[in-house]
Amino acid sequence: MNDPDGAAQDGNRSYGHKPFKRSRSHFADRITADGRDGWPVVADRYRLVVSRACPWASRALVSRRLLGLESALSLAVADPLQDDRSWRFTLDPDGRDPVLGIRYLSEAYDARERGYPGGVSVPAIVDVPSGRLVTNDYQQITLDLATEWTALHRPGAPDLYPEPLREEIDEVMEGIYRDINNGVYRAGFADGQGTYESAYEALFRRLDQVSQRLADRRYLVGDTITEADIRLFTTLVRFDAVYHGHFKCNRSKLAEDPVLWAYLRDLYQTPGFGDTVDFHHIKQHYYRVHTGINPTGIVPAGPDLSGFLTPHHREQLGGRPFGDGTPPGPVPAGERVPPRHRP
Repeated sequence: MNDPDGAAQDGNRSYGHKPFKRSRSHFADRITADGRDGWPVVADRYRLVVSRACPWASRALVSRRLLGLESALSLAVADPLQDDRSWRFTLDPDGRDPVLGIRYLSEAYDARERGYPGGVSVPAIVDVPSGRLVTNDYQQITLDLATEWTALHRPGAPDLYPEPLREEIDEVMEGIYRDINNGVYRAGFADGQGTYESAYEALFRRLDQVSQRLADRRYLVGDTITEADIRLFTTLVRFDAVYHGHFKCNRSKLAEDPVLWAYLRDLYQTPGFGDTVDFHHIKQHYYRVHTGINPTGIVPAGPDLSGFLTPHHREQLGGRPFGDGTPPGPVPAGERVPPRHRP
């Protein structure tokens, strides 16, 4: 995260009266099958750095699980809280990432470009041998995991970005990104009443449209899970816990929309989605880091999360979650979200 959250550093800045604008990823090299940017797809060469608090990084967590890349692309999880150097590895023994040997993600940024003036963002992929950042391009990382890393996919991995549907997927994702993924931030970090209301109205207008789209179809595009569903999920799963109150996106709770609430529960209960979500990290980060919005640092006790595990009945709409593939296997032992951080 760098602007507030995810694709940015989401540090301890208050964001005062500046209108919110998400930064473009500065390090946009791609890891590809042919290595055309100098970074070929190779098992065990790279390390994915995420925060479980961050919706943008959570896209990569879900994609990696669904595609079965856990054994090929190792995972580093940053502390949801930050100091003035941003993302840190204080969850690990001695406060160092055990593979990269660094205390702060910024050290990998410095190894790539000394004096880089921008924010330290997650998700980030780091080259283990050199310790250098490869990419923080949160929009492209998951597309490349789906299309460039295929030689390392697990048997039965789903096609998350099927070529015949890419034009429709891209169109759906563009509106979701602008009005929902990024829209909650434009509302939460608005610099004035008019800016806030504009973002608020666009957000709920798009949510209503998505709800109508999903009323008679199980997934956003086609009859299987695609990249579009992953990108919508990571915002929806945070909505009632964070965005409804903290970001003032409070026309209604997501749980009050029967279609979106059932859709979210369907995905949450699908292997690869809910098993990557850490509600404790999410709430700690948003309510304790965004001091300009929540100066007391008080973290809400709610909401009640038990509803995530209730029947959703979306299977009645048909659809095949993994297409011709299969669900991912169990979460690796070292990557399991603690039970107390889940419903």
